[in-house]
Amino acid sequence: MAAVVEKTLVLDMKMSEAFDWSDDNTIVRDALWDHYMEANGRNTDKTVEAMKPYLKMSDAEVREKAEALLK
Repeated sequence: MAAVVEKTLVLDMKMSEAFDWSDDNTIVRDALWDHYMEANGRNTDKTVEAMKPYLKMSDAEVREKAEALLK
C-alpha cells in the first residue's frame, strides 16, 4: 500500500497566486528553496533540513513564514 502524501497547497502555488504583494511566477516552494540556498552558502544539505518543517506546516503557517522571509 502506498503512503498518502498531502501536499501543502500554498507551497505549490505561484508567489503571485499566494500573495497579493508579489507578481513573481515562481512556485512558493522554489522561492523558499532559493532563499535558503542563498542564506546558507548554497549548501544543499542545510537547505533540505531548513525545508523539512514546511512539509508539516498548515497552509496558514507556510503563508506566514514565507511572507516573513520573502516579502
